[in-house]
Amino acid sequence: MKIFHDFCNYLSKITSIEELYLYLILSTVVVVLVFLGIKKLGILIFRKFLSGRREYVVNQAFKIVVNIGQIIVLLFIWDDYIKDLMTLISVVSAAMTIALRELILNFFCGLYIQIKKPFKVEDRIEIDGIKGDVMSISSLDFEVLEISNKEERGQSTGVVITFPNSMVFSKPVKNVTKGFKYVWDEITIKIKMDADLSENKKNLYKIVNELDVVKSIPKKMKEQINSINNSNRIYFNKFDPIIYTKLVDNHVELTIRYLMHPKKSRFIESVIWNKIYLAYKDGSIDLFTGAES
Repeated sequence: MKIFHDFCNYLSKITSIEELYLYLILSTVVVVLVFLGIKKLGILIFRKFLSGRREYVVNQAFKIVVNIGQIIVLLFIWDDYIKDLMTLISVVSAAMTIALRELILNFFCGLYIQIKKPFKVEDRIEIDGIKGDVMSISSLDFEVLEISNKEERGQSTGVVITFPNSMVFSKPVKNVTKGFKYVWDEITIKIKMDADLSENKKNLYKIVNELDVVKSIPKKMKEQINSINNSNRIYFNKFDPIIYTKLVDNHVELTIRYLMHPKKSRFIESVIWNKIYLAYKDGSIDLFTGAES
């Protein structure tokens, strides 16, 4: 420590900068570099012994711990000079003050996200009219992989959007996957007015219920609903696929409603439509094509 003080004294004589300020600045730089090295070392160790999602989760937790440790050390260094620092901050320009305020706000909003968890990594959210999957959450911002603007069924556009953490206070956040992973989806088909309604429904139920990605979900959904009801009151009286009937002009609309994972929606919809088409070709479903109108 004496060597460090002597070095600061030497620089002070050369640069004519007060020794106290040199000590604080150099100490801060050293602390930042040391903790940056700790982060890099941690990444290398986790990469060697872990992989996939586990590596990411452990690495994010490690970064949070390191950041907290860094803040504690810096507060210890600056403890006796906080009042002087606040005096210095009070005389900086208005623009600098606003920028600093935003940084502090984003930092504490980051703590709110980590504690309250309005969303987490891999959740599908919508904020400020933008939908996407959360890629990462840091102390100042979070990144979202944008999906196409088609309700919850959109696919990734490949565009990464960075939001400041303060957005969670200024804009409402819609979380598609919070609490439980599944959402309701619907497909509407038209059948002929004189078709056998019961037989068509029977064949449609068979198509939906034979899909592995659909038939296993009701049981999982019930378990998640029972679990989340400890803290949130959510009520569903039906979990299995259901078909609703509606008479429209010269045809009948059958709306198939079923549970699915929002990230698999487009795939599931495509599979169902392919099976409906094949059933139409072999005569087991009487699709209304509009030709009879």
